[in-house]
Amino acid sequence: MKGGAVSALRTVARVVLGLAMAGAGTAHLTVAREEFQAQVPDWFPLDDDLVVVGSGVVEIALGASFVALPRRKRLVGGLLAAFFVAIFPGNVAQYLDGTDAFGLTTDRARFVRLFFQPVLVAWALWAGGTLRKPDERD
Repeated sequence: MKGGAVSALRTVARVVLGLAMAGAGTAHLTVAREEFQAQVPDWFPLDDDLVVVGSGVVEIALGASFVALPRRKRLVGGLLAAFFVAIFPGNVAQYLDGTDAFGLTTDRARFVRLFFQPVLVAWALWAGGTLRKPDERD
């Protein structure tokens, strides 16, 4: 792919991920709040609702920033990747505990979901251009 096509694809990937994150964050605070609460592992030391509200606010902020602050895309891409890593233990707990949510009602589905998290990390890093040299252009 030529530079312009890569840049356009990277921009689309950034905007799509940003909008998806803002949407997921909004769902944390509204329609799926209870379902997200069920995902908080029992061993986590904070109140389930506090965790869901806090993570929802973070998702909205990161998603909106990824869309609205293209000059900060490298930073936001890195923060998104770190966020995906930080919440991964919750996905592992969902698998180990056999917690049903969001259509993940079998061990196989919950197991497959674990492999999607690295995809999100890579997506955030690539869309943000986070791992590129500062002077490198698409």
